[in-house]
Amino acid sequence: MTDPFQDKPPRVSILVLPQSTPAALYGLYEVFASVGRTWEELTGEPSDARHLEPHLVARSLKPIQSALGFAITPNSLLDDADVVIVTDIAIPDTEALPDIWEKEIAWLRERHAAGAILCSVCTGTTVLAEAGLLDGLEATTHWSTVDFMRTRYPGVRLAPQKILVADGPGDQIVTAGGATAWEELALYLVARLTTPAEAIRIAKIFLLGDHSEGQLPFAGARKPRRHDDGVVAEIQTWIADNYHLTNPVAHMVERSGLSERTFIRRFRAATGYSPMEYVQTLRIEEAKHLLETTRTPIELVAVEAGYEDPNFFRRLFKRRVGITPARYRQRFAAILKR
Repeated sequence: MTDPFQDKPPRVSILVLPQSTPAALYGLYEVFASVGRTWEELTGEPSDARHLEPHLVARSLKPIQSALGFAITPNSLLDDADVVIVTDIAIPDTEALPDIWEKEIAWLRERHAAGAILCSVCTGTTVLAEAGLLDGLEATTHWSTVDFMRTRYPGVRLAPQKILVADGPGDQIVTAGGATAWEELALYLVARLTTPAEAIRIAKIFLLGDHSEGQLPFAGARKPRRHDDGVVAEIQTWIADNYHLTNPVAHMVERSGLSERTFIRRFRAATGYSPMEYVQTLRIEEAKHLLETTRTPIELVAVEAGYEDPNFFRRLFKRRVGITPARYRQRFAAILKR
């Protein structure tokens, strides 16, 4: 299948209306601006994901008084968006809707005809429905808006029990439920527009998802400090491909040509890790990657990461990540299924 975005970053336009509330607007903007950038800044691990180009768009560049009383300043006019998102709104006088949103509705219809992905969050579903873009389609919205939508837009097949619904030819229309469902929508779009692996990285950066087990399940390896120790740098390059070996620190010492005490001292001074901590970090990150992206049995994940004893691996993984390997896989499996 031809990639429609192979020559350019997808342009994601987040619509600003006088009825908009700001949380989802700014949250989505920050998430999309981080795609393909922030993970490498935080961990040093390159991301091959394409960048996204987010914009806050409106019919005018003048500051818009939001539903919460302070101004939101758009940075682009209604444009040739590849993706459009209408976030949650305070629904105004229903009789005035066609006049209030006339320009925005015309633009939404134009983008729909051009093949853009159109999305809504929470009560923003109302705007897509007012544009006639949800007729005959399944959609979700905030629970408080269900009766209103069923009365005003009877052609919409509401599924308010769902958090995220994609419908229409090519899943062109995507609706998200409650106000914080923008997080689900963000991960869905990142996976769809870039890669599921990048969506997992974004979930880790912003701690998107269940927080009941704390922050550790989201954490990546901290970025090793920069240094000019050539011997240590050569060993880092070598161990990146050989961390699975038995007695890895002994191999590292031997390759360095230094005494064990001197090597350990220099390695810690250069990287901030002891050699064994560094190896364990590489191994656990490899295990996390396998758990995120494959259905490989946990016993084999342990072996591929360098642990012959699966029980030891499970204990170490839980100590470092905060949850078991099985639970870790479960947490991120939903992103890969989107």
